[in-house]
Amino acid sequence: MNIIAEQGRVKPRKGRKYDQVLDGAREVFLLCGFEGASVDDIARAAGVSKATLYSYFPDKRLMFTEMAERECSRQASAALQVIDMTAPPALVLRQTAGRLIRIILSDFSQRIFRVCVAEADRFPELGQAFYDSGPALGRARIADYLRQAQARGEVAIEDFGLAADQFAELCKADLWTRAVFGIQNRFSDDEIDRVIEGAVKTFLARYGVKD
Repeated sequence: MNIIAEQGRVKPRKGRKYDQVLDGAREVFLLCGFEGASVDDIARAAGVSKATLYSYFPDKRLMFTEMAERECSRQASAALQVIDMTAPPALVLRQTAGRLIRIILSDFSQRIFRVCVAEADRFPELGQAFYDSGPALGRARIADYLRQAQARGEVAIEDFGLAADQFAELCKADLWTRAVFGIQNRFSDDEIDRVIEGAVKTFLARYGVKD
């Protein structure tokens, strides 16, 4: 098999058609879910033979994991680029909340989340990969910012990881729950802005330092 071991986990060896295969996998997994996605359909969507597909990915779980990690890393990187470590908390948290809310409400995030939950008992590594490549990156970056903000005397926090988690949960208020349960899948800017303002004000009411 055309694979290598990386940090205790089997990883595919990247080649000329690696991204092409993952693009096909993304299309089919999001349309059919993990269980419903067939290797034949993925190969067809990617425009490659099954032999080529298997030369990159020996099984479907590895393919899904790589696809989820790639897409989550892209989204997380785009969201975290807005964080200016020197800017005041009200500005940084508002910008971060806007990006975060739009990511978690996106069709991709909702579909991947459902797949990971549905397969959690059989394949817990799928959920771990999704968490590590998306939510965990955001948590770490927000915690890093809060440490620097505290060094400037702008916030007062004892547990930075918990504070980062709490901010992320505030950003899920109302809209994320409705999206997960399929009650609503399109949200207006006004609905999102309402949650952003509530998250920032609530967080700073708890952790902000008054002048």
